[in-house]
Amino acid sequence: MEKARLTFLGTGTSQGVPMIGCDCPVCTSTDHRDKRLRASALIEYCGLTILVDAGPDFRYQMLRQGVNHLDAILLTHNHKDHTGGLDDIRAFNLLERHPVNIYCLDRVEKALRGEYPYAFAENKYPGAPEWRVHTFDPSKPFTVPSNANEEILVWEKGFGYRHYPAKSHADAKAEIIPLQGWHHNEKILPVVGYRFGNIAYLTDIHRMDDAVIEKIKGVDYVTLGCVKIDEHYAHPSLQQCLDFFEKVGAKESYITHMSHLLPKHREFAAMLPDHVHPAYDGLVIE
Repeated sequence: MEKARLTFLGTGTSQGVPMIGCDCPVCTSTDHRDKRLRASALIEYCGLTILVDAGPDFRYQMLRQGVNHLDAILLTHNHKDHTGGLDDIRAFNLLERHPVNIYCLDRVEKALRGEYPYAFAENKYPGAPEWRVHTFDPSKPFTVPSNANEEILVWEKGFGYRHYPAKSHADAKAEIIPLQGWHHNEKILPVVGYRFGNIAYLTDIHRMDDAVIEKIKGVDYVTLGCVKIDEHYAHPSLQQCLDFFEKVGAKESYITHMSHLLPKHREFAAMLPDHVHPAYDGLVIE
């Protein structure tokens, strides 16, 4: 099995931790593991560098982690805490001189077209993000190639980017297994997690069919989002997370997308089984 390396860029819920204006013990904690940007992960897999979700903290996450190359961005769903930073793709366009490939569900592309119409315009404003959106069937694996195969962007003052054919071909590519679940108990909002070889990254999934869970079994590491210990209408409770981890049977499991309603990192870690851990920003698993 091909092995992957995952870096948690953000492990917070939609408002992040600390939350604006809150003086609770978690939000005022001095432990760096309680400082949580919006949920996102960087995956190094099959020679590629892949980002999962680009929320409002995307720019800072790239700077903090020193990321200067992306082959692709995979989106889990269209909520703003997972897509709100996509305008900052512009820096990669300028730096790498390629469009950025985005992979998502059909409904997510439709949302992006409504939220970022200038990025899809036929005649773009100079400097608008250059991206290529690819949709996929969540029931089937799909392949992500190296971004080096994309056309070359050359900036022309007063015009914007000129597009030229790629000069070389890179063989690196990765097969990704999408893992569809649902953001609510009812099947209202689909959310996609992803399996990268021995790691499965999932967040914002309240419910998942057993047939999809079968696709996760055999991984070394798995993640799932949890915003509080008790029931939540759109996220699993802590017990539901633990039940999910038990079904998957990974060697190590990690909780992400955490809010200030959960205990501080040190206290939370002490509550969990030995093989289950609260993730934190900057944590690397491989």
